[in-house]
Amino acid sequence: MTLSKDLLDILACPQCKGPVNYLSVAQEIQCDVCRLAYPVRDDIPVMLIDEARSLAENSDPADKA
Repeated sequence: MTLSKDLLDILACPQCKGPVNYLSVAQEIQCDVCRLAYPVRDDIPVMLIDEARSLAENSDPADKA
């Protein structure tokens, strides 16, 4: 199941208050500014900074080209 567009339109990164993107394959919401990924569990976004994982740690050097 995917998150509704209405929900995605109102979600913001809890750290920087910026826009976020939903990745359905990874089941997470990502902030490109903070480089954090927030999990989606049972179709519920867990928008807690303590629950987020850093995208910087798992980035692929080829992505920076």
